[in-house]
Amino acid sequence: MTGVPASAAGGPGAPGAKPAHAGRPTPAVVEQAGIWNIANILTMIRLLLVPGFVALMLADGGYDPVWRSFAWAAFAVAMITDLFDGHLARTYNLVTDFGKIADPIADKAIMGAALICLSSLGDLPWWVTGVILGREIGITLLRFVVIRYGVIPASRGGKLKTLTQGIAVGMYVLALVGPLASMRFWVMAVAVALTVVTGLDYVKQAIVLRRRGVADRDAVVLESAARLDPVEQVEAAVREEPAVREAETAAPYGARTPVGQGDVSASAAAGATPSEAAAAEPASGEVRPTAERESRR
Repeated sequence: MTGVPASAAGGPGAPGAKPAHAGRPTPAVVEQAGIWNIANILTMIRLLLVPGFVALMLADGGYDPVWRSFAWAAFAVAMITDLFDGHLARTYNLVTDFGKIADPIADKAIMGAALICLSSLGDLPWWVTGVILGREIGITLLRFVVIRYGVIPASRGGKLKTLTQGIAVGMYVLALVGPLASMRFWVMAVAVALTVVTGLDYVKQAIVLRRRGVADRDAVVLESAARLDPVEQVEAAVREEPAVREAETAAPYGARTPVGQGDVSASAAAGATPSEAAAAEPASGEVRPTAERESRR
């Protein structure tokens, strides 16, 4: 209910409006949400937080607990906005092309910046950063490769992986001491394990999706070929005939049927033995009787 009369909205009751044709469907017009919506604004904020987070993380040599606390606050805000922007976009139909591209970039940017800063400061081994970033970049590229066959949906394991990574990296950003410093090691170990397991699961889904897409494509091709009318089938046979003739021409001489062998085979098929058929048929170089040559003139 918009409160706008049908005549003002150009509906069926509007003066001069043409009646809709019966049986003719009216195409639906799907309007995409504008770029300046709450979901995209949260994504932009997350992108702007990346350089601010790096500056706070590396301030005063990168080991000042106060600056690290400010960096943790920026990281926490970025991770929280990541939880809300996608939910708002799907709930209120705010999905845009900009959001589809910018949202995954913002996710990888804030996580990658945090991991690289921690490894450069010596707080996190470089192999952990390599495993996590390699998995994220590889799965993103894999999604683009198989997008022609379908979309790989986000699994529960992937969402749990993202949450565990955020908690683990956040604990490393803070200058923790005591039992919490020991606990963050095990949280990061769980995050790395989930990163590897979910990455392998996405690869498996991509392989299955590609095989299914190829099978569906082949089925469509076979179905289209089966629907050819007789005229098209004849034309297809005519197009294939030159190739068959070239194959026969290219066959070795020994593979061809010698002269007179067909007649011998016909006689054998009629009941005569091969020796009788060979005796009844003149040799290839033998002169045929005059009456037979006269009848063929």
